[in-house]
Amino acid sequence: MGADLRHVDTWLFDLDNTLYPASSGFMRGLEERITAYVARVTALPRDEAYRLQKQYLADYGLTLDGLVKHHGVDPHEYHAIFDDLPLDVLVEDPELIAAIARLPGRRLIFTNANDVHADRVLQRLGLTHLFHDVFHIGLADYVPKPSRLAFERMDAALGVAPKTTAFFEDSERNLAPAAELGMTTVLVGPNAAASTAPFIHYKTDHLASFLMDALTQEAA
Repeated sequence: MGADLRHVDTWLFDLDNTLYPASSGFMRGLEERITAYVARVTALPRDEAYRLQKQYLADYGLTLDGLVKHHGVDPHEYHAIFDDLPLDVLVEDPELIAAIARLPGRRLIFTNANDVHADRVLQRLGLTHLFHDVFHIGLADYVPKPSRLAFERMDAALGVAPKTTAFFEDSERNLAPAAELGMTTVLVGPNAAASTAPFIHYKTDHLASFLMDALTQEAA
């Protein structure tokens, strides 16, 4: 028996490492560009820049947030470093496309990436036509998940009703505020099964199968 999601009419998805597998290695290329950027902005050696990058990620939920707060970085300049990031390791997954297509109601993206990155990745994955809207970090005035404010801005902009929303994420801590708001939370990825967080309602290491097996209101 699949997850009982018959109460859900809004399907909210993170983007990176959620709509494609972490095993693709795509995030490695993204992280390398972040490290190079941090090294340039701070004039730190690469290894120290990497440590600072991870520290800001741990402290703020997004490296960019630390760079803005402590180094006056322009968010637009920061996001531009990903505009030509190669997408060749990302491939269309027919099973996932079919699984998302069957979901009744609205399908939305909620990402800490900007609009350019979101558009490029969704297009590459063959998923653009399946989503009704994308709430990217620019629309949140660069306040990232897991900030409660980011969720409030997303809710207000997209008219999301938490009680009938399921949120799919690869980051455990990004699901905590979603659960507090009343959303159904689904942790996605190879480490999901090991999670013991009480705010995680479902866990899966294979998103397409999870969605295909889920009980929904009706077939889309």
